[in-house]
Amino acid sequence: MIDKIERLQEIIDNSNKIVFFTGAGVSTASGIPDFRSQDGLYNQKYKYPPETIISHSFYRNNPEEFFEFYKDKMLFLDAKPNVTHEFIAKCEEKGISLGVVTQNIDGLHQKAGSKKVFELHGSVLRNYCENCHTFYDVDYIYNAPSIPRCTECNGIIKPDVVLYEEGLDEAILSGALHAIHSADTMIVLGTSLVVYPAAGLLNYFYGDNLVIINKSTTPYDSKVDLCINADFNDVIPKIKI
Repeated sequence: MIDKIERLQEIIDNSNKIVFFTGAGVSTASGIPDFRSQDGLYNQKYKYPPETIISHSFYRNNPEEFFEFYKDKMLFLDAKPNVTHEFIAKCEEKGISLGVVTQNIDGLHQKAGSKKVFELHGSVLRNYCENCHTFYDVDYIYNAPSIPRCTECNGIIKPDVVLYEEGLDEAILSGALHAIHSADTMIVLGTSLVVYPAAGLLNYFYGDNLVIINKSTTPYDSKVDLCINADFNDVIPKIKI
């Protein structure tokens, strides 16, 4: 482990254009459960599988049950950025990062200070009326009784998150691809790399160093320049920038 951390320090010291790629594992230290670990969302028991509940068709056909689950299991309003979010933000502040591409919808990268954030799956902090597109913050959704309705037109307010069966935002995807393609180092943190098309973005990296830091193994571990299977709290605090 010491050798790998020293190698990571060396890579960062010699990088000028780092792009970070983050998944749910980055936010577990902030009290937000991930999806596929033993205690993750997908291993909990519900009336319907979580993958079904957070799908576009379920949202359309069962909005009341969708929002009951969404508000109970997808919103963590008291969550605060942890050491990994802060490290990524500091790299951008120091001018050695092109930004962060994230699968997360919690907004913690921005709360930590990151400005260049490509949110592939949207954000719980943004919510819009499907009829008149009036914006609502996350507190309005959380405190709404049952299905959140627009005060202007009574339309349903949909969270700006990408549900199963929905496509990614093309502008955000384009920005993420440009950052990845332009980077000399890509550091992947806290993702199982099994969700597509997000995981496929690694194939667009043509830089010098591809690094994965994740507790569990991923399908890409054997293809990268450095793989560290460990807790972020045992790695990130030891890196200086």
